[in-house]
Amino acid sequence: MSRMSLEGQVAVVTGAARGVGEQLARKLSARGAAVALVGLEEEALKEVSGRLHHDSAHWYADVTDHEAMSRVAREVKERFGKVDIVVANAGVATGGPFADSDPAAWRRVIEVNLIGSAVTARAFLPVLAESRGYLLQIASLAALTPAPMMTAYCASKAGVEAYAHSLRAEVGHQGVRVGVAYLSWTDTDMVRGADSDDVMRELRQRLPWPSNKTYPLGPAVDRIVAGIERRSAHVYGQWWLRGMQGVRGYLPALIGTVGQREMKRFAPRLRGVSSGLVGAGGAADEAARATHRN
Repeated sequence: MSRMSLEGQVAVVTGAARGVGEQLARKLSARGAAVALVGLEEEALKEVSGRLHHDSAHWYADVTDHEAMSRVAREVKERFGKVDIVVANAGVATGGPFADSDPAAWRRVIEVNLIGSAVTARAFLPVLAESRGYLLQIASLAALTPAPMMTAYCASKAGVEAYAHSLRAEVGHQGVRVGVAYLSWTDTDMVRGADSDDVMRELRQRLPWPSNKTYPLGPAVDRIVAGIERRSAHVYGQWWLRGMQGVRGYLPALIGTVGQREMKRFAPRLRGVSSGLVGAGGAADEAARATHRN
């Protein structure tokens, strides 16, 4: 599909304070788009907005809050006049054995990554229908293959992949396109946070090439931008992820066999694995919820 110019387009990016969201906002802005940034780190969002090339604004909102996201959608439309692109990028992660996991952290991963993505779409679909726009759901390698010690994250990303594919069929006749973006381990605060745990880092290093590498953020986001310009149904942040689609049916059995061996090897050390949300984004999510409770 030919590329569509982003000049004059209005893009919404959730989870825009750091990582993929921040870099994506920068690159969309550099190509002429006005950008609405949404997230839980108001000061960081303000700083990102202030450094963009074109018109931008930021909104503090929890993507799991339907009323808040509906308000954001109305205000973004009022501020910019339309919405052409929505990128559901906000996400958190936790790791470690399921049996020892923190139930609240485990549930929060599902809430943010899956339910938050659906809340985002529900809020913005009316304005996307007006513009015949594009919704891009950020998924992961975790949607393509299961992985031990990542039950919540894999469940959430497999869920958003299935949800986005279903939604594509529902809204296509309205002119709204829906895409799914897949990323392997990319150099973000989330991945660095997971790597801060020795066991999680060593387990990842034992994965087969090329899934055991950490990939630079810039080229991955460039691929996402190109996918947005093409309104692609599938976007791959790393070149080899496209090939995973053809073998994904074999992976659960393979991972189930190999994973058992790895878990036995690491069993004496598993009790020490952190069970909370990882990285600076996870810390920001926990802080925001603590403030709300108080």
